[in-house]
Amino acid sequence: QRRLVESGGGLSQTGDSLRLSCAISGGTFGGYVTAWFRQAPGKEREFVAAINWDGDSTYYADFAKGRFTISRDNTQNTVYLQMNSLKPEDTAIYLCAVDRKRSWVNSGSAYATRYETWGQGTQVTVSS
Repeated sequence: QRRLVESGGGLSQTGDSLRLSCAISGGTFGGYVTAWFRQAPGKEREFVAAINWDGDSTYYADFAKGRFTISRDNTQNTVYLQMNSLKPEDTAIYLCAVDRKRSWVNSGSAYATRYETWGQGTQVTVSS
């Protein structure tokens, strides 16, 4: 059974950086897109970034472009989200997710319904 475990969240200040990790285990993930989403209190789940299996194709939400970088190390079965220049509006639970089927990164990667396996999330809090 697939399992995703996020880590790396915490309390930061405006302008700080954090690197989140998503450890993937328990199943076949080759060829699947992995994405990061976030959910703030009282708001809908929001797409952040996605990456293909090979790590050579990525897609970002507009707010993430230039500040966040998604990457992966398949030897470690881990996907990362490097977040720089953090803002208070980045405060949310950050979740990683794996696609329902082997696919490639495109604008459809932004839809949560595309993803079958989700982690529990890691809290990121950015103070002003």
